[in-house]
Amino acid sequence: MADREVAEQKEAEARQIRPLYGIHENEGNVVITMEMPGVKKEDLTINVEGNELRARGQRTPAVESGTFLIRERRQGDFVQSFTLDDTIDQNRIDATLERGVLSITLHLKEEVKPKLIEIKTK
Repeated sequence: MADREVAEQKEAEARQIRPLYGIHENEGNVVITMEMPGVKKEDLTINVEGNELRARGQRTPAVESGTFLIRERRQGDFVQSFTLDDTIDQNRIDATLERGVLSITLHLKEEVKPKLIEIKTK
């Protein structure tokens, strides 16, 4: 890649928003929650390629006209990537967007879930 292309790519990455997120376990699943205030469902895409889950989209300005005097909330493109290990069932990933929070539920493969062993008596 030419030096100019590398510089342009770095500049574009610096402009990207990195949403705040948390990862927790719930009922044997892994749940990623990401703050997405002002983001519409139509402006989001989530995909899995190989072992990488990527959420990307765009946050548009909340005010369409006028001049900002103060603006703390950034607008523009965002992307967040996560590496999936082999315990995640990539065919069972659910996502919901509610009140500005994106929740992505990663279901574990059945063979890695804890199993209760029945104790028999004689």
